[in-house]
Amino acid sequence: MHIRVINPNTTAGMTATIGEAARRIAAPGTHISATQPDAGPVSIESHFDEAISAVGVLEEVLAGEREGADAYVIACFGDPGLMAARELTRAPVIGIAEAAFHMASLISTRFSIVTTLGRTGIIAEHLLEQYGFRHHCRRVRAAEIPVLDLEENGDAALSRLIGECRRARDEDGIGAIVLGCGGMADLTDEIAREVGLPVVEGVTAAVKLTEALVGLGLGTSKHGDLAFPRPKAFFGRFAHLSELTPQR
Repeated sequence: MHIRVINPNTTAGMTATIGEAARRIAAPGTHISATQPDAGPVSIESHFDEAISAVGVLEEVLAGEREGADAYVIACFGDPGLMAARELTRAPVIGIAEAAFHMASLISTRFSIVTTLGRTGIIAEHLLEQYGFRHHCRRVRAAEIPVLDLEENGDAALSRLIGECRRARDEDGIGAIVLGCGGMADLTDEIAREVGLPVVEGVTAAVKLTEALVGLGLGTSKHGDLAFPRPKAFFGRFAHLSELTPQR
């Protein structure tokens, strides 16, 4: 089984962190390839960043189709380009926010999200509504750390995250915590030890869900709105997409 884990930003260190976390949790025989776009933002912290990064995500999915990937994980908590990515393939495509919400709801009746910046917390709230998990989430909390601090100031960032997770535990009436950034993929165990609650991280959750879907022989439906895009002309920097045809 080949799972292509796509970091939608262009920071190589974060891609490596995400890939390592995915490989640690993957079943024997599952091959993880961790990739990132060639162009785009170094971090994703706004609607604008998400919109730009979504094009890179789609190009990474098309590359995976040429390589015969069995499934895809979009490793940003905003799940940028998720539905468009599903249009491009029969393989399962899972966003890490969607995966984390599902997993947290299976082990607790209420959870809180701890993310990086307050403005990205609002994006998480939109996803909770879209995916139908708003009732399960008590609160979306922000440690108010830039995403790249997870790479460049790791100890300080971890301390702030642990502090916010403790406040969530003590104040929110929850049974689990969801970490709201793909760059936190390697912090789950340490935060869980310090906080004493189950901690759900989306990259690892998505890897296990994709393994389950592939194992069940389930892929993205091509009936209805997730059918392959209709062929049409594209111009300028997107002219190469005029040649887009279903790969399988």
